[in-house]
Amino acid sequence: MIYKFKEFKDEPLLINHLNMGGKNPKGEEINVTSRYFTRNGKPWIGVMGEFHFSRYSRENWHRELAKMKAGGITIVSTYLFWIYHEEIEGKMDFGGDNDIRAFIEEFKDVGLDVVIRIGPWAHGECRNGGFPDWLLKKDYKLRDNNEEYLAVVKKWYQSIYNEVKGLFYKDGGNIIAVQIENEFVDNAEHLAKLKEIAVECGFIAPIYTVTGWNSASGAKIPVDEVVPVFGGYCEAPWENHMNRLSPSPHYFFNRMRNDSAIGTDLIAKTQSDGWQLPYERYPFATCELGGGIEVTHHRRPIIKPMDIYAVSLVKLGDGNNLVGYYMYHGGTNKIGELSTFNETKATGYPNDYPILSYDFQAPLSEYGEVREQYGLLNMLHMFVNDFGEEFAPMIAVDSGNTVAADDTNSLRYGMRTNGKSGFVFVNHYQRLTELADIENAVISAGNVEFPPIDVKGEVSFFMPFNMKMGDSVLEYATAQPLCKYDDTYFFAEIPNIKAEYKFSKGSANIVTVPFENAKYMRKLNGTVYIGGGCNLYEENGQIHSVEDGEYICQKWNGSEFETLKIGQSAKQSNVEITGVENAPFEPKYKEELCIGGERKLTWKKINVDGRYGFAKIDYVGDVAQIYADGELVADDYYYGKTWRVPCKLLYGKECYMVISEMKDDFYKEF
Repeated sequence: MIYKFKEFKDEPLLINHLNMGGKNPKGEEINVTSRYFTRNGKPWIGVMGEFHFSRYSRENWHRELAKMKAGGITIVSTYLFWIYHEEIEGKMDFGGDNDIRAFIEEFKDVGLDVVIRIGPWAHGECRNGGFPDWLLKKDYKLRDNNEEYLAVVKKWYQSIYNEVKGLFYKDGGNIIAVQIENEFVDNAEHLAKLKEIAVECGFIAPIYTVTGWNSASGAKIPVDEVVPVFGGYCEAPWENHMNRLSPSPHYFFNRMRNDSAIGTDLIAKTQSDGWQLPYERYPFATCELGGGIEVTHHRRPIIKPMDIYAVSLVKLGDGNNLVGYYMYHGGTNKIGELSTFNETKATGYPNDYPILSYDFQAPLSEYGEVREQYGLLNMLHMFVNDFGEEFAPMIAVDSGNTVAADDTNSLRYGMRTNGKSGFVFVNHYQRLTELADIENAVISAGNVEFPPIDVKGEVSFFMPFNMKMGDSVLEYATAQPLCKYDDTYFFAEIPNIKAEYKFSKGSANIVTVPFENAKYMRKLNGTVYIGGGCNLYEENGQIHSVEDGEYICQKWNGSEFETLKIGQSAKQSNVEITGVENAPFEPKYKEELCIGGERKLTWKKINVDGRYGFAKIDYVGDVAQIYADGELVADDYYYGKTWRVPCKLLYGKECYMVISEMKDDFYKEF
């Protein structure tokens, strides 16, 4: 069967129409058009990953940022949770793990840009959405333009600015954007006022953003003052039921920006009043493509790597020109002087989340370990980092066939093109659903027809047509472009599809990498490496593996790969877990163990003889907590996976684990 597309129609490109843009002291410039972002006048696609500094130990910030950069991230976004910094009114805390300035100063050395999300309300599954308890006790309306609220917000903004002064792009720093508020959908005047206050305080950046989703026609925003950014998750653990969800629209090429499913636990459903967000004035930009998903007490999905990769690939095909993930790196909540900092039903919010764990099943875990989607996503990131200038202006074109949500037999495909060249996207993956194999699919991009391919198994990929390679033109390739090094182009072999290359003009040096190896390919300091089953990153001029142990890797020397040895023998401390007949003490946070009512508790003693490696804990229960010398150091909502806890959290301390009885009161996938 021949698969065609709807007619390509060029779209007007608006420039200099937004109250955006800025230069640094070198004269370099960042700006925004209606279709894409620019750096020094050239189209540019940023790859943004969320990482919360206050949920991670500052001694490890540099290394974790280096891992993010190795995964293709070019921008890190981070929330400032008000409650973390001013839990007690008037008592500001920007020290230790709360030191936003020290965090951002790491970016210069690592080579990353930063987006600060300054609230005042954040969400992030934080207590009160990040609002301090004392603020909730005030007698004025919050998230409103009344003078009292705006005055206290200005104090909060000013306190942040005092910490980050001099670190903005205009100063030669790395702060390129500021997000105002979060999930605020129905009051453009308030968002405009918050931006005005932020600017008055000194937050001058090339880009200002707000979240653009709501349940109807996009959030009401101050037009041309902010860029609306969007998201898309493979699951919705905030849904207030325990049933399997309907097929996600994010696995279909539909050019959808506004995901009305995000935040439905907190955003009221409103009827349309004639407002329509003017999408044509802004590039398609995302800040919350799910890098994973956090489990709630009542919904505990198991995220698979393809769940994440397929969504990101589809959004690229749909026109996404800012690839932004939430979360890209997990973390651990702090416990305050007055309360825990997690979202709970007890605080009036719709969900119960773990007290400590904010792992999010992210590409980089709560403790910095790698999940498989990290390598898969990097295949996309390398591409946009190397080819974004050509790719960003390309327009998304719909396929000639509409695929219904329950259709598991039809080919799902899309295209981005400038009318002459472009890329064809195919997604043959749907979470928790088996799609029928499609044989002898012939995709016609109009002026180029690809040879027949069989689309089998769980695959998502894209293929180029009329791709310029220096002076040569690649008419088509049945392989996925990854990156380039000088005049050599690297492609990934697509599972079950033979890699073929046809040139209409000239030729080029092409290296085809098996798909399994491509997941371990990295561009580090401009050089191409492939890890031998390990995930490589660069820190302080040295190549390391995220995984402990001795590994080999391949380094491209300009003409071929040469083999290198990296790492050293792994150290793994011994871990002993034994049963305890009687409870050694009353658990300090028993309410987390007994959500929904009393439950039987089982105790274990944990002994570790060193600080190396992880304690791998296989248990079955509802909630597990680990106490070290009587203090809670780790917790977990059981969702069918082995719980991995760093031995360094436990070594040298008297450690007990308590597990509460599991009942049939949550959605599960195990």
